[in-house]
Amino acid sequence: MGQDAHTTTSGAPYRAILLLALAAFVSASAFRICDPMLPRLAAEFGTSTGQAGATVTAFAIAYGLLQMFFGPVGDRYGKFRVVSIATFACAIGSMGAVLAPNLDVLILCRALSGAAGAGIVPLSMAWIGDNVRYEERQATLARFLTGTILGMAVGQVVGGWFTDTIGWRWAFGFLVVGYVVVGTLLMREVKRMAAHRATGAASGDGAQVQRLSFVAQVRTVFGVPWARIVLVTVFLEGLLVFGSLAFAPAYLHDRFDLSLTASGGVVAVYALGGLLYTLIAGRMVNWLGERGLVTSGGFVLSLSFLAYWLGPSWVWAVVASVLAGFGYYLLHATLQTNATQMVPSARGTAVAWFASCLFLGQAVGVALAGVFVDEAGAAVLFGTSAVLLPVLGMSFAWVLKRRAQQLNRVAQA
Repeated sequence: MGQDAHTTTSGAPYRAILLLALAAFVSASAFRICDPMLPRLAAEFGTSTGQAGATVTAFAIAYGLLQMFFGPVGDRYGKFRVVSIATFACAIGSMGAVLAPNLDVLILCRALSGAAGAGIVPLSMAWIGDNVRYEERQATLARFLTGTILGMAVGQVVGGWFTDTIGWRWAFGFLVVGYVVVGTLLMREVKRMAAHRATGAASGDGAQVQRLSFVAQVRTVFGVPWARIVLVTVFLEGLLVFGSLAFAPAYLHDRFDLSLTASGGVVAVYALGGLLYTLIAGRMVNWLGERGLVTSGGFVLSLSFLAYWLGPSWVWAVVASVLAGFGYYLLHATLQTNATQMVPSARGTAVAWFASCLFLGQAVGVALAGVFVDEAGAAVLFGTSAVLLPVLGMSFAWVLKRRAQQLNRVAQA
């Protein structure tokens, strides 16, 4: 792809990236919006908190599985266009959740929303990879990541606030409005891009691989050993981090008698840790390097879950949430950077599978966590994550070292 396709010196790429960040904001809000409402859903539908957690699991499973589909579709038909269509489709699933008469229908609508939302974040990241020069890409991804981080925080707060005040259904109404507004802006940008192409401006939206078949693109990704390692690692990351974090609001509600709004807000402070990372990402990379980042991330996450578990008051949970956000992005940022470069010839498919594995890990994690919570309590859940996350960080640091050594040997040969 020519350098002109990657330029960010014009206004159009910055505007497009902002719109993609807004779409990611609403999508991330949808992912976390059910967390603080689980106790209320359980009471209203006459079930356990763990079973109500299926509203989170269904979204995550559909989100993860459908990314396998959206990646090749984005490579073939244009990533930005597919993102805009997916945003409107998410509004339909959220409207169904507003009208759901029982838990089964709510779970189905959450699955539909997750399936449609699968086309937003990974294809946005892949579009950035296609259209932003490599030397600018890490900073651009950090700015894009701000939309996802803030969305997760707002989802927690909005879910709890609406549930405590006028009702949980209104939280899904909030998502409907967000999806429609952002989807409209995205479609306008698609038309603007088409006009630029018509006048000879570069697009760079998937042209490099659009003629590859679905199977060929998937084979290309899984034919790269390093890609397989990154995908397995991000699956385990999603399982250990978000499987536990999904039940943190309910744990704080039960243990400290916080309102659902307050417990959701405490966990939403997670976003501050993530934002802190985006502000100092460049310095952290220069100071620690990739191996230091992932190792530190594992240990910071361990401290976070220990603070949730052992903290004598809810104030400790605020500290835990900040540590969780900061530690997660220490670990995840390195994985994400590798994902955008692990298979450049099928970038949309590669990043989609990366995101798919992350959210499938979250889905499996929430399902297992529901069993832990119902049978042994949240303390066991937090303790398990506190032990295993440092192991994950150190393991990926080790394979990064091995990979660097192999690349050095190849370069010297």
